[in-house]
Amino acid sequence: MSEKTTVRIETKLDRWRFTCPNGHRSWEPTNHHFWCSNCANAYGADGSFEQLRDQRDGRMYAREDVRLVSEHGPYDVDHDGGTGA
Repeated sequence: MSEKTTVRIETKLDRWRFTCPNGHRSWEPTNHHFWCSNCANAYGADGSFEQLRDQRDGRMYAREDVRLVSEHGPYDVDHDGGTGA
């Protein structure tokens, strides 16, 4: 398995770098996937999605390929590891 890309969810730089597939920065991690409030507010659209877009190079990262961390450590122990940031 390849090394996961770390996304620091409380850091402005990472929030600007990683977006929903539609380019919004209003996403949040939730229940082993992601949710975007801008997408959810669009008529007929679903705010749930499975991949983050890296605005640096356009690459898409599936949830299992990223390690989400906050100032308190991993966001989700199942996906992001046990302890430490």
